Amino acid sequence: MQGDSACNAVTRSDLKSRFTDSQILSVLKQAENGVPVPELCREHGMSSATFYKWRTKFGGMDASMMARLKELEEENRRLKTMSVEERLKAEILKEAIEKKLVKPSRRREMAQRAVNEKAISIRLACLIFSISETCYRSQAKLSHENAEIADWLIRLTHNHRNWGFGLCFLYLRNVKGFCWNHKRIYRIYRELEPNLRIKPRKRLVRDKPQPLAVPEAINACWSMDFMYDQLSDGRNYRLLNIIDDFNREGLGIEVDLSLPVERVILTLDRVIEWRGKPSSIRCDNGPEYISGKLGAWATKLDFIQPGNPQQNAYIERYNRTVRYDWLAQYLFESIAAVQDYATQWLWHYNNERPNMGLGGITPKQKLAIVA
Repeated sequence: MQGDSACNAVTRSDLKSRFTDSQILSVLKQAENGVPVPELCREHGMSSATFYKWRTKFGGMDASMMARLKELEEENRRLKTMSVEERLKAEILKEAIEKKLVKPSRRREMAQRAVNEKAISIRLACLIFSISETCYRSQAKLSHENAEIADWLIRLTHNHRNWGFGLCFLYLRNVKGFCWNHKRIYRIYRELEPNLRIKPRKRLVRDKPQPLAVPEAINACWSMDFMYDQLSDGRNYRLLNIIDDFNREGLGIEVDLSLPVERVILTLDRVIEWRGKPSSIRCDNGPEYISGKLGAWATKLDFIQPGNPQQNAYIERYNRTVRYDWLAQYLFESIAAVQDYATQWLWHYNNERPNMGLGGITPKQKLAIVA
């Protein structure tokens, strides 16, 4: 360690020397040519010890080698300083690792202790504990006013147990006329943590929703619903989706600019011709569904409650699949183009697309299992 200190001292003295590298090399060159050392020392105003130190250190070097040597010495000094700082950091953090260092005040205390006990610089202490030097040097002011604020808050929360911070602040500011701002009062309020009564939230009493019925056979219950989209020319069109809740099979997708109740009945009749008549049909309260014509035609209509689409979850999930699989991905120019694509996709959905609601099988596979 003493040798390192001496080396560092030599390096620092060389850096502060009044002789340049070229002058040092010139002196050494003259000595090599036979000029006596005492004469050189008198001529250049230096001691013989300095000359011999130069010859030991720089003998046989040119200017580039001397510059490189000084660069290496400077880098070595810098690396040693960094190594010492890292070792100090590790030691200090090891002592503080078990302490909770969250608040700046707590980190400031640990930094000040490290400066006093470890004799490190303020800059290094602030770097270790992630605080600024301004925070390190800050001192609490107006402590008597903080005590007064705390006394007021304690009395207010004791006399008015249902008062929170808002009422306490407004009382001190507007009634008593104190000019303390809300941030200062709230900081002290949080430190006191008064034991206030917490007003319970008023909860609405809701009836437990009935679970969605799962049909046990085909045609036990169908679901139908409308969807909306636009053609490339901006005209709105509608889609009527019909599925069998038992195996989530898509029974039909009817597309047109307008789908009145007569069109709905016509579509259902067309599906019934090859599928059979359902025991009930679940739908929402749309104007087409609550029509007297549809009520007279259908065997049974199960209307969901207004504003509760989750009661018709099977068709809602199916609508999402229609929307994300193809309807939102293409811009169609005509109703015929939409109808053709819907028919092709419906076959793919029923025969090739696994349905997670069925355990990863297709609707047709589900139908084949129970057939």
